[in-house]
Amino acid sequence: MVEYRIDRRSGVATYVQIVQQTKQALRLGLLEPGDKLPTAREVVEATAINPNTVLKAYRELEREGLVEARRGLGTFVRRTLGAHTADTPLRTELDDWARRARSAGLGREDVDAFFTAVLDEHFPKGDQ
Repeated sequence: MVEYRIDRRSGVATYVQIVQQTKQALRLGLLEPGDKLPTAREVVEATAINPNTVLKAYRELEREGLVEARRGLGTFVRRTLGAHTADTPLRTELDDWARRARSAGLGREDVDAFFTAVLDEHFPKGDQ
């Protein structure tokens, strides 16, 4: 099950953070069709956010066809976004690289800058 982490200082709306984290879990294969999302109550208890915020995020995911609400049962994943699971050789290589970057004294913002620059080089804006 996915555990949402809310960054109140990010400037990103809370419901958008939930949508983004759910999509990331779908891309990484951490959530698969048929999996149940945490209930709004569970998310509220874990993150101390308004239940309407959770429901807004879930409605957005439902509007995009990624999940479906089943009355009395919960919200379930309908489809995935990723072609790869979290345990791929590429993931392992990236994990090794991040470990080396940290050992070399790079901070999260440094790594983010490097990674963003490489992504922008290989995946120009507008390429999906």
